[in-house]
Amino acid sequence: GKFTNSFSFSLLPHKGSLLLTVHFYTVSRAAPVIPSSALGILLLILSSLLAYAGIRRSLRNASLFLSLCLTISVFWCSYGMVFILGGQGVLNDTGDFRNALVPGLVTFTLALLIIAVVGFLHREVILAMIASALSFASAHEVAMHYNTAFGSSAVACNYMIVSLVGGYFALGRFLYFLTKERIVLPATEPSKNKTHEQIKSNSGNMNHFATTGLILNMLSASVFGCRLLGVTSKLFIGQVPWLWVSGVYQIGICILSYRAMDTLMATFFGFTSILKFAGGYSLLYPIWQSEEPSFPVPFLAVFAILFAVLALFLMFKSLVDGLYLLFFVAYCIAIACCPKGFFEGGPQSMDVAIFVASALMTLIYQYNTNESAIIPTGKGVVKALLAHSSFLKLREGADLHAPYLGYSKYADAEVLGYACSVLASFAIMITEDPNVPLATVVVPWVVVAGGFLKLLGGSVAFARGKTLESSAFILYGVMWIIWGLTRYGGLYGTTRSFHTVVGIIAFMLFNGFIVFCTLFLSITWFFYSLTFLLIAISFLLDSINALPAGYDIAAALIFGLVSFYCFLSALFNSVFEGSCLPMGRPIVQLSGVGGGMSKCLHLPARKASSVKRIADILKNGGTCGIPTDTVYVLVAACNRPDAVEKAHNSKRQAQERPMSLWISSLKQLEPAKHLFTPLLWDFMEAAWPSPISLVIPRGEWVDFLGMKDSAKYVGTPQSIAIRIPDCSVTTHLIDLVGPIVVTSANPTGEADTTHHNQVYAKLGDKVDAVLCDGPSPENIASTVVDCTKINSGNIGFFRVGIIPKSQVKLIFSLVLLF
Repeated sequence: GKFTNSFSFSLLPHKGSLLLTVHFYTVSRAAPVIPSSALGILLLILSSLLAYAGIRRSLRNASLFLSLCLTISVFWCSYGMVFILGGQGVLNDTGDFRNALVPGLVTFTLALLIIAVVGFLHREVILAMIASALSFASAHEVAMHYNTAFGSSAVACNYMIVSLVGGYFALGRFLYFLTKERIVLPATEPSKNKTHEQIKSNSGNMNHFATTGLILNMLSASVFGCRLLGVTSKLFIGQVPWLWVSGVYQIGICILSYRAMDTLMATFFGFTSILKFAGGYSLLYPIWQSEEPSFPVPFLAVFAILFAVLALFLMFKSLVDGLYLLFFVAYCIAIACCPKGFFEGGPQSMDVAIFVASALMTLIYQYNTNESAIIPTGKGVVKALLAHSSFLKLREGADLHAPYLGYSKYADAEVLGYACSVLASFAIMITEDPNVPLATVVVPWVVVAGGFLKLLGGSVAFARGKTLESSAFILYGVMWIIWGLTRYGGLYGTTRSFHTVVGIIAFMLFNGFIVFCTLFLSITWFFYSLTFLLIAISFLLDSINALPAGYDIAAALIFGLVSFYCFLSALFNSVFEGSCLPMGRPIVQLSGVGGGMSKCLHLPARKASSVKRIADILKNGGTCGIPTDTVYVLVAACNRPDAVEKAHNSKRQAQERPMSLWISSLKQLEPAKHLFTPLLWDFMEAAWPSPISLVIPRGEWVDFLGMKDSAKYVGTPQSIAIRIPDCSVTTHLIDLVGPIVVTSANPTGEADTTHHNQVYAKLGDKVDAVLCDGPSPENIASTVVDCTKINSGNIGFFRVGIIPKSQVKLIFSLVLLF
């Protein structure tokens, strides 16, 4: 894995730099060696591979490696799209190429220089040399566009340096692994003095993806800031690739930030992606109209409020982060105050400020994640002020991002989902000319904010086990996308369609089912889904030309206010302990399920502390659902007769399907070994661990397990099914608890349980805890083989040690035959 990551990192910049070297050495020729469109497509392919290599980063200095890979990936993706536009004739002259390329080149000159400086400080010489060479190449290219005295050879030389350094690094790693560490070129050997755990402890809980998100903010700000400063002469379609590529990557950074358990920064990057898509959309206006578009004031005012609230909560994490978000509050206000938005000087001056602030934040983030000397960012300042408060107490600890049911690798995305509802609802309050629907920049606000980002929130909610919430977010996201594109994208028309009415009614029926289900979830969710029904009704009335004056604005306002309360509630619940702004209890309470308020613990199986906690629950007489090498099972400790009886009663165990016995090794039966025939003992030793249960004769050995009167629930009066599972988590748990009694984690007669969420869904709060490990490796329970007929007379020719594991099934067949 380390070799693959590092080798791919060195080869991808090497190949891309070779392409650009050839391009710039031959740029003065009448017919370039590599056509612009072909070069652009190749750069797009390399950028996607480089992004993959960055995300699948090596353990050594993960933050710097990740930042460099993703930064180069964004650079070449946008760069390649500009070349494609040039190859297709969209960029007509040298001035167009200059105006299109310079904003991005300026950004990556500075961003790569920051990474290079931090790399040299951290003694990452190879990475720093690659970053510095690419930075100088971008700087030379900017100079080449403004002064013909700077030829393209200087740019090509810098890309040649990248190729040589990348080739040297790849050669060093190849020789290192090929010769089994006997040949080591300087600065190419993998680091051995830092393990993954050490790096993780040094870097804390910092979001390593945030640096790339800050660079993307620099990129979008550069497009408009360069126009204000006179670096570029106009804003036009050639600059759209920088804005939209940064928006797409920003959504990717949002997702990765959820993976890094950073809800607040993920929400912030989701917000900024909306601004990038809106900026790129506004530059496309010449395609459908001659006048520059206007911008909706209510939406931008609400957007500024959401940024301000998010900045306030970010200050609890870091004072500098919260102050940084205030720039975007001012930015939204500046756009709202200017009728032409991005095209006027006020917002463009804020772009310059955001560019400078983002560059400083990039340096701080990059330096703090790679150096032991930390630049002060105000972490803990607000936390210290709240330390003596009895009303507000910050949430901390391992359960900070605990999912609703089971374990998830994502933080909670409900904050972004509710915020998108607020933005979309206020965006549709715009009263535009139906004949010129594209004159106002509304489509990005509705489609991106209310649609795609809400789909993202629904997907994350589904990964966290919130099935109903995810279904609502996905349904509403699809509704915003369809309605935004048809109504505000010029596809709706003045004559309404019968098909539109049918589609809206179908959405209303689905939403009616969601409203019914939210009765069992919470009061707030009930009003949230119910008020969206008002939005759907306004869509329906508009489609049949029967919309009363002001109804759509009133419905959007009501839904927006309810969504804003949900946004605040989700923020408070994710940052503070307790229910400062509660979502409310279910309107209808179901017995046995608890409406999501069950005390059943859901602990991740990948953590040793979780296995120990499950073991403590079993030792204290609890019953738990656990993963195995087949399906999920319900278990209880053998030496707790009360727990065995509880497990039997909780799932309505049928008499014809008795409970079985599991052990982790035959050593747990050593005290009763003399009660087994030697042949049966040898047979069990050869067969296990495996997903096969052996039915063996019942005898006095059962008394050694401490089940007492509850032994009647295990097996039959003549036999007991026993097994050693082929699952490290399960056997480790049995090592801590001792032999356990096992039954399927579902009521008798139902299908086997193949996911940890199904354990709770099928058994309700009758189970004390669930050890969560996602989907089961198998969809069927273990195979049962009857060994009660084994004795020394019929298969005595099998001797100890001559039964290989691969022949166990053949042996079982012979046993059954005898």
